Amino acid sequence: MQVSGGDLQRLRQLNSLNSIRALREAPGPLTLTELATLTGLSRNSVIDVITDLRERGWIAEVEPVSGGMGRPAKRYRFRADAGRVLGIDIGVHKVLAVVTDLAGRTLSSGRVAVDAHTTQQERLQAMWRAVDAALVACGLDARDLWGVAVGSIGVVNREGMVTRVKALPDWEGVDLAGHLGQRLSCPTTVENDSKLAALAEQRLGVAAGVQDLVYLHAGRRPGAALILNGRLHHGFSGATGEVGLMDMTGWRTMASHLEGSPAAQGSAPEDAAGRVFTAARAGDPGALAAVDTYAHHLALGTAAMVLTLDPELVVLGGGFSRSADVLLPALRRALEPHCLRVPDIRPSTLGEECVALGAACLALDHVDEHFFSPDGSISRPAAPQRLT
Repeated sequence: MQVSGGDLQRLRQLNSLNSIRALREAPGPLTLTELATLTGLSRNSVIDVITDLRERGWIAEVEPVSGGMGRPAKRYRFRADAGRVLGIDIGVHKVLAVVTDLAGRTLSSGRVAVDAHTTQQERLQAMWRAVDAALVACGLDARDLWGVAVGSIGVVNREGMVTRVKALPDWEGVDLAGHLGQRLSCPTTVENDSKLAALAEQRLGVAAGVQDLVYLHAGRRPGAALILNGRLHHGFSGATGEVGLMDMTGWRTMASHLEGSPAAQGSAPEDAAGRVFTAARAGDPGALAAVDTYAHHLALGTAAMVLTLDPELVVLGGGFSRSADVLLPALRRALEPHCLRVPDIRPSTLGEECVALGAACLALDHVDEHFFSPDGSISRPAAPQRLT
C-alpha cells in the first residue's frame, strides 16, 4: 500500500509527541534504547526523532554517566527549562503568583496581602505587584511567559469573567481575562479557585494520578470542585461544585457553628475554628459537638457530589484541612448514612500555594494543547527560540 506524504508527516508528528511525553514523564534522562522501549519505535526512528527535537530545542543531551565498561550511552532529557508559565491566586486575603517551568516546578513567587475591604482596583493592582515580584525573582519579564492562568474567588464563566461572588461585593462582574490581555500577549485563562486547587492536588498533591475525585474547600468560605476522567470539570457556565448554594446543605452558615462554640469565645472570627479544633483534639465535649455539626452540613453537599460521581477519592482542602485529624473522622461518620460507598478521604498536602500551583497546571495544559497535541505546532516551536 502506498503511503502519502501527508501520512508520513502525520506519523513523524505522532512519533515526536510520543517521545516528548515519554521524556517528560520519565523520572530521569533516557537512553535511545530506553526511549525506544517506552515508545515502541525502532532505534532508527528514535534517532530521527531525537535529532529533530534537539535541533528544535525541545530536548537536550545529558552528560554521560562515568564508570562502567565501554562507551557510555547517550542520554536525553526534556527541556523543562525551555519555557515558563505563570499561575496566579486572587483570594480574599492574599494574591499569590508563581512561575514554573514546563514540568510544573516552582521557580519563584510573589505575594501581596489584601483583605475583604480591598477595592476591585486595588486588588487588580496587587495582582500585578505579585506578578512583577515573581518575574523579577527569576529574571524574567512578561514576554518570556508561554501561558498564564488565574484562580479567582467566585463563579467564573468561560469568557474569564467573575459572574457571582459573595465574599467580595465589588468583585462580581470583573473581566479578568480582558484585564490580563491588556498587559500579556501570551494565552491567558481564568478559573474558579477551588477548581484549580482540585487540579493541583490531582497533578502534584495527594490525588496524583486519580481520575475521578471531589475536592472540598473546607473553611470560612466553603467550595467544591470535580475532576472527571482526569480532567478538570468546568461545566457549561462554570457553576460546577456550587452545591453550597442550596440552603438545605447549610454550607453558607456552617462555619458559624465553629465560631459560635464556647471554645472559640473571645477569639477573632478568623481564629475561631482553629481554637475549636484544638479544643476538640483535647476532648472538649462542646468543641466536639461543634465539629460534628460542621461535618454534618459539609457531608450533605459532599454526599450529593459523591452519589453523582462515585469518585475514587475526596480531597479535603482549605484552611480547615490543617485540622484534618479532627475533622476527617467526623466527616466520614456524617457521610455514612448518605452514601452507598464512602470514598477514601485525604487531606490536602499542598498548603496555601494550592490554587496558584493549580493555575500553573492549567496554563501548562494550554501549552500542551498548543505545542504537544496532534493538532498542535510542535513542528514550529517559535517560543523556545527566545531562550538559551
